[in-house]
Amino acid sequence: MNTVIAFIVIFGALVFFHELGHFVFAKRAGILCREFAIGMGPKILAFKRNETQYTIRLLPIGGYVRMAGEDHEMVDLKPGFRVGLILNEDNTVQKMVVNNKDRYPNLHVIEVAEADIEKELFIKGYEEGEEELQIFRIARNAVFVEDEVESQIAPWDRQFASKRLGQRTMTIFAGPMMNFVLAFFVFMFIALLNGTPTNEPELGTLIEDGAAKEAGLLEGDRVLQINGESIEEWSDITAIIQQSPNEEVIMNIDRDGQSLSIPVTPKAQQFEDAEVGMIGVYSPIEKSPIQAVQFGAEQTYFWTVEIFRLLGQLVTGQFTIDALSGPVGIYKSTEIVAESGIYNLMRWGAILSINLGIMNLLPLPALDGGRLLFFAVEALRGKPIDRQKEGMVHFIGFALLMVLMIVVTWNDIQRFFLQ
Repeated sequence: MNTVIAFIVIFGALVFFHELGHFVFAKRAGILCREFAIGMGPKILAFKRNETQYTIRLLPIGGYVRMAGEDHEMVDLKPGFRVGLILNEDNTVQKMVVNNKDRYPNLHVIEVAEADIEKELFIKGYEEGEEELQIFRIARNAVFVEDEVESQIAPWDRQFASKRLGQRTMTIFAGPMMNFVLAFFVFMFIALLNGTPTNEPELGTLIEDGAAKEAGLLEGDRVLQINGESIEEWSDITAIIQQSPNEEVIMNIDRDGQSLSIPVTPKAQQFEDAEVGMIGVYSPIEKSPIQAVQFGAEQTYFWTVEIFRLLGQLVTGQFTIDALSGPVGIYKSTEIVAESGIYNLMRWGAILSINLGIMNLLPLPALDGGRLLFFAVEALRGKPIDRQKEGMVHFIGFALLMVLMIVVTWNDIQRFFLQ
């Protein structure tokens, strides 16, 4: 049960902040956002506030912000179409009823002669029994009512495609960007709560059965020399100790102003293909806001580079598709990490956030990186690529992405449940 809760919280946070980036910058650009969704597939929970419907969906494979202009916009009011109009106090069209008109009293039912619901915002038509052409202005926040469900129209200046290239680019880039921002703040928060290691040549926490504890060293001892070599920083200590497995070393320390020489024999531990010496002591910890900010930046940078390195191995064949994980694999990994404590779980969430940001920036169709690639081509050409052609590329890319997701998920199921 704890794993389920941890997975839901981590998945929800990663997707929420990713989509929040898209949402905030879309709203800043004046784009109408029709839906803010966490998950995909059937709705589990939905509510509407202002112009946007907020939904939680069944399948934990992503989320989306549905912006006006990305899909076909509303009903096409062609000549001859019959529509019922509900006017507001200014005699401006507030609702356009497509069907079930008998359920709405006092409708102005007209036969459309001409209409523009994107730019000029008007309807021209003939009311029943009248021969005079009527002209109705349409409110900018007017809605279509079809099967008693209301859908707000989107004037051209509120559609995604109407915005400047820079605004569209930032709206799409903001999703992955927020994943990096989230990771930075999580790492920083961990450092604020737990402290950050310093490079001072001072002993931190000692392990109970470690060689340092057994030799009589204490937390807070400042190391001056080891085997006669001067020690300036923590890395000097680790370098000498690791090179001395099962070999006694003499540590000259300062303990509250008193100089002591203490012999210590590092215990040998296997690390990859070599034995290294370990004395069972951590570096000193410092709790500082400045250090926390630095730690957040360093960890975000480190894991970004590491994930790109693994991607490089995937391209060169050193890292196969069988090693990739989908939702099932991430769930099982979360289960393992959750057992090691809240700080490791938070760190795991931050790494996943960076991974999500990088994956979305890959220049592949249906991903944010694929859309940014189209924007780059638009900047070079000086005009956008045909929207239907771009939409077809993204559709095919999304289908292939779903196939890859199925393959990876099946591999996860075989790996964790069928072996």
